[in-house]
Amino acid sequence: MYKKILITGGPGTGKTELVKGLEKKGYECEHEIVRKLTEEGQKKGIEQLFLKDPIEFSNKLMNLRLEQFKTSSKKSHVFFDRGVHEIIAYLNFLEIEFDKILFNKSKNVVYDHIFILPPWREIYRNDNARYESFEDSVKIYNEISNIYKELNVEIIVLEKTSIKNRIDKILKKIDSSKDEI
Repeated sequence: MYKKILITGGPGTGKTELVKGLEKKGYECEHEIVRKLTEEGQKKGIEQLFLKDPIEFSNKLMNLRLEQFKTSSKKSHVFFDRGVHEIIAYLNFLEIEFDKILFNKSKNVVYDHIFILPPWREIYRNDNARYESFEDSVKIYNEISNIYKELNVEIIVLEKTSIKNRIDKILKKIDSSKDEI
């Protein structure tokens, strides 16, 4: 049976490298969409598209992530670099008011496992698409955790360790849950 598995956390916690590691092991992975949207906006002269119009950006991102979720493979495990619920967490982080339609869309998406990576100062780096400070990353991590608590969804915290060790923990958890089916 295939599973949809989310890798999440604040910015700069190692999600993308972890997903690349899973992909190298032969797993299907759906990559983060935000960076592509941000870079498209920068080509049009908009430094941070999300900050310019958070609601429009969030609605567009929600539609893209929902499409990504719906069209992902049903033949194997699929790993997602970020998911729909983080959209709400980011709006909460910026204290942006949004309509419940956006939140309700996110409630309809259920991942089989959610792994969250905690803030990790030693690996945190800014780049052309990452505007947040490390302190912001901590706040965003807390907002993401709060969304899952509000939705009463189990999240599994991956400790600060090597990509290999994180992958091993993920695969062990996925394999152990086969017995629960």
